[in-house]
Amino acid sequence: MNERTHMDKFREKVRDWLATNVPESADTLETAEQVALAKRFQAALYDAGLAGITWPKEYGGQGLTAAEQQIFNDESADHDLPTSLFMISMGMCGPTLVDLGTHEQKSRYVRPLLRGEEVWCQLFSEPGAGSDVASLQTRAVRDGGEWVVNGQKVWTSGAQHADFGALLARTNPDLPKHKGLTMFIVDMHAPGVTVRPLKDMTGRAPFNEVYFDNVRLPADSVLGEVDAGWFAAVTMLGHERVSIGGSVRRRYDPLGYHNLADLAKRTGRSQDPAVRAELAALYAAERALSLFNTRLRQESDAGTPPGARGSVAKLAGAELLWRAVSVAGLIAPQETIAWEDDEGGELAAAINATPASSIAGGTNQVQRNIIGERILGLPKEPQVDRDVPFRELRVGTQRQA
Repeated sequence: MNERTHMDKFREKVRDWLATNVPESADTLETAEQVALAKRFQAALYDAGLAGITWPKEYGGQGLTAAEQQIFNDESADHDLPTSLFMISMGMCGPTLVDLGTHEQKSRYVRPLLRGEEVWCQLFSEPGAGSDVASLQTRAVRDGGEWVVNGQKVWTSGAQHADFGALLARTNPDLPKHKGLTMFIVDMHAPGVTVRPLKDMTGRAPFNEVYFDNVRLPADSVLGEVDAGWFAAVTMLGHERVSIGGSVRRRYDPLGYHNLADLAKRTGRSQDPAVRAELAALYAAERALSLFNTRLRQESDAGTPPGARGSVAKLAGAELLWRAVSVAGLIAPQETIAWEDDEGGELAAAINATPASSIAGGTNQVQRNIIGERILGLPKEPQVDRDVPFRELRVGTQRQA
């Protein structure tokens, strides 16, 4: 079978499967029934050979290429897939497990993650450590063959549904802040773990506070190496930025080109030259970002990780959303603040959620610094605390000794 025939057959398989298996309900996670539906769909997707398309076959993936993944993305753009529950699992934690996990860890966790049997979250940010994650104060202290964790995390997306989390904690306060961190796999149902949902301005609660009170972790829960957690964190953040920036722009997306073009037709603005020009620019930006992320996936499959270019995808994705908000305001300004139907409400909710795109996963300013320093070779900003032992720093609730 030649390459074109294989790809055509794969596309036909994806198209047919999605046409008969995608549920009608919207991708929301506000009830136990909706969470259960999402898990059933993910299991069916995996069993059909359409989850973990480019992941290693050895650990439960399909072992295919970025070309098959792009076909799946293209075909799924026409559907409202109930897969947001697994965004952190698939886009951040899973790829980091594949990169840094032991054979035993990958054998234990990757397949259940891909099949949606176990949901993951990312436990990085704290009340006193947001953009400067290395200032975190959550402690993990060795106690015989275990680690004991105490501290607090915040803005943890999906923690209320998670079975496991990738936790970044401080294991050596005598080292500078970037060098005394370790990443752990933590059971979110373990004694001492408390999850408290936080509502955002849309009225929903997509993220949480998470508290750790003498949570005991086994020695084999370390992901990567002890005191090398910053490397693990940078690895995961790279995957996160590619995942956020490269998320599939589905045609039902309230702020996507296709939906806004339909909105322009319904409001009688589709022939307005200014509206047409803005829609054309939005389409071009969406398409350019899609092609850029396809290139990143292809290079990653060939052994070249995205590195700092993940920040380009993340920044471009955030700016794309702000451009879409501007276009929506031009087409139907009244529907951005008052509405009479569900579609108007979804548009307003998407607009209210847009500011988070410039914060979550690293602010736009942080992304620009990374791009400037690591891609353009510009001088780093001064960091007077980089070589100071963490216990001597004044951060959060910690005071200098």
